[in-house]
Amino acid sequence: MRTPRRTAVRRGSRTAVAAGTAWAVAAAGAVALSFGLAGSASAGEFLVNGGFETGSAAPWSCTGGTGSVVTGQAHSGSYALAGAASASDNAQCAQTVAVQPNTAYTLSAYVKGAYVYLGVNGGASSWTPSTGGGYQKLSVSFTTTAGQTSATVFTHGWYGQATYYADDVSLDGPGAPTNPPTSQPPTSQPPTSQPPTSQPPTSQPPTSQPPTTPPPGGLPTHALVGYLHASFANGAGYTRMADVPASWDVINLSFGEPTSVTSGDIRFNRCPATECPSVESDADFKAAIAAKQAQGKKVLISIGGQNGQVQLTTTAARDAFVNSVSAIIDRWGLNGLDIDFEGHSLSLNTGDTDFKNPTTPVIVNLISALKTLKAKYGPNFVLTMAPETFFVQLGYQYYGSGPWGGQDPRAGAYLPVIYAMRGDLTLLHVQDYNSGSIMGLDNQYHSMGGADFHVAMTDMLLTGFPVAGNTANMFPALAPSQVAIGMPATVNAGNGYIAPAEVDKALDCLTKAVGCGGYQPRSGAQPNLRGLMTWSINWDQFGGKEFSKNFDSYFG
Repeated sequence: MRTPRRTAVRRGSRTAVAAGTAWAVAAAGAVALSFGLAGSASAGEFLVNGGFETGSAAPWSCTGGTGSVVTGQAHSGSYALAGAASASDNAQCAQTVAVQPNTAYTLSAYVKGAYVYLGVNGGASSWTPSTGGGYQKLSVSFTTTAGQTSATVFTHGWYGQATYYADDVSLDGPGAPTNPPTSQPPTSQPPTSQPPTSQPPTSQPPTSQPPTTPPPGGLPTHALVGYLHASFANGAGYTRMADVPASWDVINLSFGEPTSVTSGDIRFNRCPATECPSVESDADFKAAIAAKQAQGKKVLISIGGQNGQVQLTTTAARDAFVNSVSAIIDRWGLNGLDIDFEGHSLSLNTGDTDFKNPTTPVIVNLISALKTLKAKYGPNFVLTMAPETFFVQLGYQYYGSGPWGGQDPRAGAYLPVIYAMRGDLTLLHVQDYNSGSIMGLDNQYHSMGGADFHVAMTDMLLTGFPVAGNTANMFPALAPSQVAIGMPATVNAGNGYIAPAEVDKALDCLTKAVGCGGYQPRSGAQPNLRGLMTWSINWDQFGGKEFSKNFDSYFG
């Protein structure tokens, strides 16, 4: 996945703008359209172009550009919708209409293909069986809730089931729309690979236990965490350890990577002079680390990144991980460890459904390895984690392979590790970037690009949430001092960059409960929120230190 090091824009977690995450296509939002509602009490058709006879899919919008209108496949007329479902995209096409509260509606369509869905976001759905064949009629009836004024209807295929067709889609109900369409925010569904069996949670239950008590870590009240490109070169350029500005409180050396995916044998190789002409000597690098530590800074080895897949499938790999990571820490005199496992490093075996008691070897062995390292180095050992939203907040809706045994087994896969290490975890800084839309505790999907996304994602960590919607199985809140918000430093560093004013808006909302936008955090004002994490120190240097200067200005 890494492009040549000399030209790569590395995301570690982190190749900028690259479609390298599990979300790249599957969680793209379907842009919806809204229509005004006339006062007539007669039955009306609420969908526009439900027969696709305009020869275009508009105003339907389909994830990843997967929808098209074709001839030769129509149920009636000349045209039908073709949804090009693939292994990574279910080809959802959606349209949003205005509806009346407490009113019954009927959605129907003719569809052709295996596992073709028709449904209403957050409500009922129906689908065809795996046997394909000709057109089949699907019908879904639903009644809007009190105060509901819009509904998004959709059709989609299923992962790996190839192209499906839909035609004559209709939404019948009282009244008829008369106003022209206006744009509405996007909606999206997270990727799974079998038909879902449950709807998103319909309430926001309180956490079942108080926040965890964090370990001592020697961090300032508000800390700035950054990743230093220590083992590779890219467009951001090389930054010597001695030249890292004093703004950075935690410096994560990127990256330690395994000799093979399942070996557990981690190596940290510094960037060679052929790639990084200004690289310092090993002696100067180690001396600069000690100098930073004398200033109160923490320097960690970060394991993983985009290319460093680590799967501790055996106890031998677990032990190799402990020994090799210890050797790195001891050689360079480091303060601890950052776990930046991405891609397919962590996934849950089918049937492993209890995040509090995991059974999957890669999960169990990682927890054991981290506990061993913590015990070896003592209470001041700094342990941080930088998972993607797919592995944490997505667990609110989906956990592992699910009851069908076919959802993406990586969904929520960090939750058992975070839970097991909650008393030893110094900082959790989820990557709120390179992410698809994620459902927050308000049961609305939130997308990158503004303060609300960071507020919604962080609030889930500070409040806790039911895993896979099961209110009897709560992921407990973390202490505010254990949480930092992960953001890209510049537009070049990753998808999801926001300007300093939006960063400050998110911090105002989370720490002071003022200036909140569309999302109101359940956790209330949390002045002890630890701070910010960014990819990366190098990109911040490249961007004129905009990110770190704004942090310094905000926290004084």
